[in-house]
Amino acid sequence: MASQFVVYTARPMNEQHTNKDNSAGTPSDIGELAIRVSMLPRDTNPGGTIFGGVILSQLDLAGGIEARKHADKLFVTVAIRGVEFIAPVFVGDVVSFYTRTIKVGRTSVTVSIVVEATRYRDNDNIVRVMEAEATYVAVDENRKPIPVKESAED
Repeated sequence: MASQFVVYTARPMNEQHTNKDNSAGTPSDIGELAIRVSMLPRDTNPGGTIFGGVILSQLDLAGGIEARKHADKLFVTVAIRGVEFIAPVFVGDVVSFYTRTIKVGRTSVTVSIVVEATRYRDNDNIVRVMEAEATYVAVDENRKPIPVKESAED
C-alpha cells in the first residue's frame, strides 16, 4: 500500500490564495501552511472524488499543529464547527491546509482552517475546497483539561 505524501513546505509569501468565492486572496487572509498532502486513489469515495473524511482527518491534524504552537502540551479536539465542503477534491490534487489561531482561552485554542486544492496537471488552478473552525483543549496525562499557558507562580 502506498503511503500518503506529505510535504512540510510553504508557498512563496507573494503567491495568491483563493477566497471562499474562489477570488484571489493573500496568505495572511487564510493563515500559515500547516501541511500539504497529495490525494491518492485509495482516498476516493464511490463517487470518484476524495472522501470527505480523509480531508477532515487532515484538517484535524493541521489544526492540532497550530494549537501546539501555543504550548508544548497534548491537545485533544473538542469541536469542529462550520465545516463547509465548497468544492470536490480529486485524485492527484495537492491539498494545502492553512491555519490561523482565532482565540487562546485558559485551556483551549480555537483555530481557523482553510483548505485549498491545486488541481492535478494544472498548477495554476488553485481552488478553495473546505473551511472549518476547530477547538482544541490542552490535557494532562489523565486527559483532564489544563491551562494552555503556565501561570506566573508555576
